[in-house]
Amino acid sequence: MLLAGQHREDESVSIPTLHAPLNPVLIKHAELRRQNVQNRIADTITRFAGSMPFVYVHIIWFTGWIALGVERYPYGLLTMIVSLEAIFLSTFVMISQNRADEKRMVLADHQWQKVQVEERQNEQLLGLSNQILALTEAIQAMASARTAADPGGPDRAAGDPGPPGRR
Repeated sequence: MLLAGQHREDESVSIPTLHAPLNPVLIKHAELRRQNVQNRIADTITRFAGSMPFVYVHIIWFTGWIALGVERYPYGLLTMIVSLEAIFLSTFVMISQNRADEKRMVLADHQWQKVQVEERQNEQLLGLSNQILALTEAIQAMASARTAADPGGPDRAAGDPGPPGRR
C-alpha cells in the first residue's frame, strides 16, 4: 500500500495516490468499497482522469493527431472520439461525487452516534452534579441547624468563655 504523496508507476505514467483515511469508519468504508470490482475500476479511472498524466496524454494525442494529418480539418472523427470520452468522463465525475457523498454520510452518521453518546453522558453527569449539590445543601443545612442549636458546640475549648460579648 502506498502512502499519501507517493506515486504508483504504471509503465511510464505516474499517478498520485490518495491520502489514506485516518478515521476508522472511513477505513472500514474504503475496505467495503474495495471489495467491489466495479468500484475499484471506477476509482482507478477517476484517479487517472483527475491527474496531470491524463492531461499530458491528451496533449500528445491531439498534437500527434493534427500534426500527423490522421484526418483533415474539421477533424470529425477526433471530435466524435473526444465527445464520447467527455460523456464517459462526466459519468466518472458523477461516480466520484457519489463516492464523496457516501464518505460524508458515513462520517455524519458516525458523528451523530458520538453526539448521542456524549449527550447521554452529559445528562448522567448533570444528574450526578445535581445529586452532589443536593447532598452538599443537606449537609450545610444540618451543620447550620446543629450550630444554631448548640452555640457553644464541641468546637469550643474547655476553658473558652464564649464569644467576647457574652461574659
